[in-house]
Amino acid sequence: MKKLVGLTAALLILSFPALAQKQGHPEVGGGHIPAHGPSAYKGTPHPATPDRRYDQKPGHPNAPHVEVKGDHWVGHDTGRDDVHYHLDHPWEHGHFPGGIGRGHRWRLVGGGPSRFWFGGFFFSVAPYDFGFCNDWLWDSDEIVIYDDPDHVGWYLAYNVRLGTYVHVMYLGM
Repeated sequence: MKKLVGLTAALLILSFPALAQKQGHPEVGGGHIPAHGPSAYKGTPHPATPDRRYDQKPGHPNAPHVEVKGDHWVGHDTGRDDVHYHLDHPWEHGHFPGGIGRGHRWRLVGGGPSRFWFGGFFFSVAPYDFGFCNDWLWDSDEIVIYDDPDHVGWYLAYNVRLGTYVHVMYLGM
């Protein structure tokens, strides 16, 4: 009987790390960095409307985000002609000369959506996306910059902690 109790206790103790590990891998964010940015959208564009929802699954944010499984960019489906991201003068401040993509993590050091910076580079969030970055920590979050294949003049800033992203414009050094 003592062996049975001891074996049961040992199995319970060994199962705790497995349970904790399962909870430690969220479907969005949690330190995951997508292997690449989104592909150019080829389907029928989904209009960007004020009442659009992005949280179709429990635990997903109601903001454009990247799903950990498959690196699916949820919300990057409005197509090239989305008026919210039209610029009369794309790249008016030049192209971002820093590192782009998974191998380049940048720590935010100040500002807010209208003007933020890291590594001596300055950016601003697209006005339409301001509501999608309310929970960003502008003095400490890590982001990764990706090219936006659909909206000329914009980049996508992916928040590593949250798994959400916004359209950003490079403002220079």
